[in-house]
Amino acid sequence: MSLWKKVAVFISVMGPGIITANIDNDASGITTYSVAGARFGYSLLWTLIPTTIALVVIQEMIGRMGVVTGKGLSDLIRENYGVKTTFFMMLGLLIANFGNTVANFAGWAASMEILGFTKYMMVPFGAVTIWILVTKGSYRVVEIILLYACFIFVGYIISGVMANPDWNAVIKQTFVPKIQWKSEYIMMSIAIIGTTITPWMQFYLQSSIAEKGISKEHYKASRLDVIIGCSITDIISFFIIITCGTLLFPYGIRINEASEAALALRPLAGDYASLIFAVSLANASLLGAIIVPLATAYYICEAMGWERGVNKTFKDAPQFMWIYTLTIALASLLVLIPGAPLVFLMVLSAVINGLLLPFVLVFAILLINNKKLMGEFTNSRMQNYISWGTIISVIFLTVSWAVTLVF
Repeated sequence: MSLWKKVAVFISVMGPGIITANIDNDASGITTYSVAGARFGYSLLWTLIPTTIALVVIQEMIGRMGVVTGKGLSDLIRENYGVKTTFFMMLGLLIANFGNTVANFAGWAASMEILGFTKYMMVPFGAVTIWILVTKGSYRVVEIILLYACFIFVGYIISGVMANPDWNAVIKQTFVPKIQWKSEYIMMSIAIIGTTITPWMQFYLQSSIAEKGISKEHYKASRLDVIIGCSITDIISFFIIITCGTLLFPYGIRINEASEAALALRPLAGDYASLIFAVSLANASLLGAIIVPLATAYYICEAMGWERGVNKTFKDAPQFMWIYTLTIALASLLVLIPGAPLVFLMVLSAVINGLLLPFVLVFAILLINNKKLMGEFTNSRMQNYISWGTIISVIFLTVSWAVTLVF
């Protein structure tokens, strides 16, 4: 195959991997990295190296299942492990994803207020816009818009460079870990892993590959799409930590939300850096508000055996469209209610995601190694080592955090 033909094939399959990984840097993710930089400087940068390796291996594994089977992950879990198991997992994921959607609309609202717009106008505007895009547009149109929007994430790289960090310290702490056995440090380590490798990503990536109809012949191009996406998302995470670690940590400025980081950057780095951070947050939040409810609709409909897909209409796939519609409507309304328990919902979703991730990954590993299902496309020994190592690491960190809280 000629080089130009390979490029044409890659362009034709490009999308699911890059979009899924980049939109993992939604409002919740950006908040996690911003808080990590503000509270611990550069000392958590090292976590991004093993996390990126684990993310690439796991996402490639999930993408491979989508290409080979042509089915979503919920479909495969239901077919191989029963409806009851799938139902309880979907229930937990529904709660977690609703919390994530609320976090994304809250991030959109906060970024709009930083830019001078009222949330009471911009939240409904954002909700209606993305609803029209998904329910009235085709899969290809939605994918193209999301790919273009992913380029806006480069704003975080610009902010990181403008922060003028000590690059020697950055490089040293990226490759030489300085682990602190404190509950908050361990909790942030878990949060970085948990916000980088999330349950919803696995379901959305496999479903979008299945809906796009990528064939086994184009598996290598699809794998490249996944690897590029995973690499880009953690480069963005890297620069978010650098920005806040350079400009906020030395002054002891503690933040709890990404929007607070954008405001805190203004007197320290100027209006442009603050503006870039806020615009990037708005972009990430809105993209997250599109994809997370889509992932929810995909995996519930797969689990129940209902019609699903962006290319479908309300008549063709009523459950899929109504789940998407209600998730967006309820989450956006909740953000507009004064005194609504937004922080509680965000924390609850993070906890549920952390608890569910090992179970989702165990099912994925068992399925990918099923020769009847995957044939010659099962995992290599090294891929299994890394996948199981990720599960064990998440469980170990969670237990360690619990121990530090008790003692």
